[in-house]
Amino acid sequence: MLIMDRDCKRGGERFAIPTQGEIQGKLVVLEVVAITCLKSLLSSKSAAEIARLKEGIFLSMKEQCAPFGLSPEDEIAVDEYAREFFDAAKEAAAKSLEASVTGASHRG
Repeated sequence: MLIMDRDCKRGGERFAIPTQGEIQGKLVVLEVVAITCLKSLLSSKSAAEIARLKEGIFLSMKEQCAPFGLSPEDEIAVDEYAREFFDAAKEAAAKSLEASVTGASHRG
């Protein structure tokens, strides 16, 4: 987005296009939040809660993407990416949870 008053701002605020670092930082935040939330959810080991969360995520994705008027192919790609992201975060959360349990059992 091009805004004239950006030229007067300092640092990254003056750039209309986000830097690679800004994008990577945002992705790291999303990944950490997703893994942390899933780690907490997986500790309950409730398959029903996990399924409910997953479906809620995909419903929210459709609602958030609707205003963009994505093509059917793009909608499918978004859904597939969201499912891959959820599954990867779920695996990472399970590994992290397993590591923390293993580490705690070795200490105790």
